[in-house]
Amino acid sequence: MDTTVTFLTLSIIFLSAFVRSALGFGDALIAMPLLVLLVGAATATPVVAFNASTIAALILLRAWPGVDVKAAWRLVLSTLVGIPIGLVFLRAAPEWAVNGVLGLVLIGFGVYNLLALRLPYLESERFAPLFGLAAGVLGGAYNTNGPPVIIYSVLRRWDPQRFRATLQGYFLPTGGMILLSHGLAGLWTAQAVRLYLYGLPFVVAGVVIGGVVHRRVSGERFKQAVYAFLVVTGAALVIGSF
Repeated sequence: MDTTVTFLTLSIIFLSAFVRSALGFGDALIAMPLLVLLVGAATATPVVAFNASTIAALILLRAWPGVDVKAAWRLVLSTLVGIPIGLVFLRAAPEWAVNGVLGLVLIGFGVYNLLALRLPYLESERFAPLFGLAAGVLGGAYNTNGPPVIIYSVLRRWDPQRFRATLQGYFLPTGGMILLSHGLAGLWTAQAVRLYLYGLPFVVAGVVIGGVVHRRVSGERFKQAVYAFLVVTGAALVIGSF
């Protein structure tokens, strides 16, 4: 890999870690489409999964007291069921179709909230397995298990601290399972491991700086940032699916 590609790859790793630390999610949605263009899907997939588990662990070192363990484990268990379905789905469905549908869902949800329309409120956690299952399918296929869980957390009215901490409590075990599934599929190549190790300092820097930004953003601004990010990400997915 030449110097330019390496520099761009490490920059993307830093940016994705920063966004994940600041918002609590979004690293894979940023890193996957960009890294695929640079190093290919077979290398990008395990690198993103390695980084995601590392970021979750780093954030949890300080945010663990804010984790809603009961809510996180409901989502984790149902996601574990969905991961193997996603791996099978990856072989059967065209990626452009899945990305396009996911992008439209994100755009619709983000715009709905940015327009300050009345949001439904989920009083019960009994719907958590449905969101977790959808997250598992998307995570097993494309490393994008975040959107269904994010939507669930917004509908449950989690505050920023609970949102960020509980998502990491969810992402750490599920990310580990996704990473393990990649290893069993033979995706842990020498290049992927090397890129992960080279990128570790950039991951740490992104998490630290993103954490500072997170603590300085108000609750309302935080929500607006989440919704705007969903719209931008959804648009990128839709455009990329053509």
